[in-house]
Amino acid sequence: MKLSLILAAITLPLTAIAAPAPYVSAGDLSQPLPKPYQDGADAKAQIDAALAQAKISGKQVLIDMGANWCPDCRVLAGVMAIPKVKGFVAENYEVVYVDVGRFNKNMDVPARFGGAKPMGIPDVLVVTPQGVLVNPTQREDLDNDRSMAPQQITDWLARWVKPAA
Repeated sequence: MKLSLILAAITLPLTAIAAPAPYVSAGDLSQPLPKPYQDGADAKAQIDAALAQAKISGKQVLIDMGANWCPDCRVLAGVMAIPKVKGFVAENYEVVYVDVGRFNKNMDVPARFGGAKPMGIPDVLVVTPQGVLVNPTQREDLDNDRSMAPQQITDWLARWVKPAA
């Protein structure tokens, strides 16, 4: 009986397993850290375009709400700019950076997906191509990136990767 369970587990399709996160370290972060949030960008249009592309690609949309003045937001952007992580993210997500200014811009973006206004940043929404918020209670897990190792941030990003069909 036990042998049949082991054989059944071995023959399960591997496509149901999400991709593992690439290994990174603090030494992989380049300086200065990026400033990805564009003042004056049309967040609604960028999100609409990412959702349309996600319907074609089958990827989820990663909406990174933050600001260039925020050190934690810049650390997240720096980790996402590490070449191994950048490739991993590009393979698994359509990414949109949304500038929140001083909490006076684009604060309505989460409501579009059933979420509340951000209490801290970065506020990272993972959304299906159909507009369903995947991580409603973990959006602000990365709002203290300065105290996290790059691998922890990368593992968080990998946590939400949509398993292959």
